[in-house]
Amino acid sequence: MYAYRDSTFVYEGQQQWRAEPDRPGWQLWLRFVLTVLVLPVWWLLLLVIALAALVVAMFAEILTVIPGFERGAERAMDAVIGKISLWPRWAVTWPELNHEGDTAFHAARVDAYLDKWTKRAARPKAPKKPAPPTECEVPWRTYRGVGGSYVVEAAARRGWELRPSDPAEEIRLWWSAASAAGATGPGVAGPGVAGPGAGGPGAPGPGAFGPATGYPPAGTA
Repeated sequence: MYAYRDSTFVYEGQQQWRAEPDRPGWQLWLRFVLTVLVLPVWWLLLLVIALAALVVAMFAEILTVIPGFERGAERAMDAVIGKISLWPRWAVTWPELNHEGDTAFHAARVDAYLDKWTKRAARPKAPKKPAPPTECEVPWRTYRGVGGSYVVEAAARRGWELRPSDPAEEIRLWWSAASAAGATGPGVAGPGVAGPGAGGPGAPGPGAFGPATGYPPAGTA
């Protein structure tokens, strides 16, 4: 894995960037049945939590006169939201059940996800409307069948840059054109990525992201 240190990505291993091993059929079916039975209940629970949070926020407005309360409440809310996922890691959908081990399927899945975000990011900024997104997070379940290295390669072809990421959780990307337009954030240069077979199948080779990570060199920021 690559850790972000001193404005460079430091090579620490390859396993996290590779595709996940195929799961046995019985495990997939068990996960699928649990998904069908439990996931609707999970979504209902999330809806109840969201409504409860809305009610609490309405009453908490009175307490904003207390110094530091609003900032603390925002941090607590962000921490809670960051732990919640609509799709738990154990969940298995019908397409995933039928395409376990199908590299082409999972690659197409990543491509479709990146194409959707690329279309949004490349959209011209319209007056009086929100600015196009400059960041994108690719969830782990989207690329588990091809590995994080494929995400980085496919993203680089579309004009995205790798940001400090943990491929065991998600891969964070930055739209490089935003930097070219003078926006704050990483620079224009995108990471170079070694192809499959360099440093192991489907894994970035040592120095694949090097110092050309889209961040300014140390001491120049």
